[in-house]
Amino acid sequence: MSDKVLVFYGSYRSDRMGVRLADYVVSGLAARGADAEMVDAKVVDLPMLDRMYKEYPKGAAPAPMEALAEKIRNADAFVFVTGEYNWGPQPGLKNLTDHFLEEWFWRPAAIASYSAGRFSGVRSGTVWHSILSEMGMVVISSSLAVGPIAQTLDASGSPIGSAGAALDRSFIRFADDLAWWTEAAREQRARKPPPY
Repeated sequence: MSDKVLVFYGSYRSDRMGVRLADYVVSGLAARGADAEMVDAKVVDLPMLDRMYKEYPKGAAPAPMEALAEKIRNADAFVFVTGEYNWGPQPGLKNLTDHFLEEWFWRPAAIASYSAGRFSGVRSGTVWHSILSEMGMVVISSSLAVGPIAQTLDASGSPIGSAGAALDRSFIRFADDLAWWTEAAREQRARKPPPY
């Protein structure tokens, strides 16, 4: 059984560098046998949060929101690829995430951060840890931090140079950790219904 993993990416900028990391994560997970799919907040293009998915009458949510809710419910795990804006999370990714709540429950999440500089987006990654935990996900302890991203991944998301080689080495543990928690959560949900 392939793990269904959604990889969320949230930059709305015209010159998006982080999509390289999202592509890298999707390709890396797929190479390991996962059914990995990128969800691009800019493409989904939900409006600024007015109503959460659960606040719409059944069948009345906008079509993109309904389709994404179904994908989230059917996923086994999530990866959040986040840049860092003024020490915080990208508003596009945060807005997309906030439209849902119960749909996230009882599945593992992983964080991959990036920046153009040497801090690799880790401050945003740290903020995301508490956000995802509050939203009912189990956040794995392994993370990826990529920076400077332009010296780590080329435009197609392929690793370059020594930084790219280091990312490849880190990805093994990251993916192993996510796969372990994905299997554990899936088996527990099959064994016993979640408490709420």
